[in-house]
Amino acid sequence: HVQLVESGGGLVQPGGSLRLSCTASGFTFNNYCLAWFRQAPGKEREGVAAIYTGGDTPIYADSVKGRFTISRDNAKNTLYLQLNSLKTEDMAMYYCVKEYEDRYDYWGQGTQVTVS
Repeated sequence: HVQLVESGGGLVQPGGSLRLSCTASGFTFNNYCLAWFRQAPGKEREGVAAIYTGGDTPIYADSVKGRFTISRDNAKNTLYLQLNSLKTEDMAMYYCVKEYEDRYDYWGQGTQVTVS
């Protein structure tokens, strides 16, 4: 069965960096678009970044452009999100998500990013 397991979250000061990882299993990793979403308490879920199968031309939310970088290692079945220049407004639970036919069908359990 499909599993997405995030790691790498933690507490960081404003201006700091983190690298999130998502290890995937149960599907052919390199065949699917993947994405990171986040949700802060009391706020709507927000798409942060997405990456296609070949890793070309990733998509970013305006709020993170120039600060976050999404990447994937198809040989390791792993998705990454590099978070730089973190701001307090980046504080949220971050989720790794698999896309299928224009919808997101599987979500990880999330990893918490705290900026303080």
